[in-house]
Amino acid sequence: MDEMTRRCLAEAGVDTEDALRRFLGNEALLLKFLARFGQDENFPRLCDAMARGDEKAAFEAAHTLKGVCGNLSLQELSRQVSDLVESLRAGRIDAAAAQLPAVEREYHRAKTALEALS
Repeated sequence: MDEMTRRCLAEAGVDTEDALRRFLGNEALLLKFLARFGQDENFPRLCDAMARGDEKAAFEAAHTLKGVCGNLSLQELSRQVSDLVESLRAGRIDAAAAQLPAVEREYHRAKTALEALS
């Protein structure tokens, strides 16, 4: 993996070594899935559900997004989404709503950095 790619991944919050382990060392496959991150619909679904106050739909979208972030080793985003999931699991939608802006900032930071790979 070239240095520019590693920098983009670091800027996106990807733990590159962990991600490569998850993808069994297949760098091309990892980069293919990272390039698709911005196309995943779970973040927009989460935001929409939160705006509607739909706790069940918000939980489902957040939980799925947490899995996507974990599988791609997007460490900081995964941590923040995980905290939001736990708030929703506990029925604390107000706490989840307070966490959403930080998740949104981290999501857009990761998405923008990963788009630079294309």
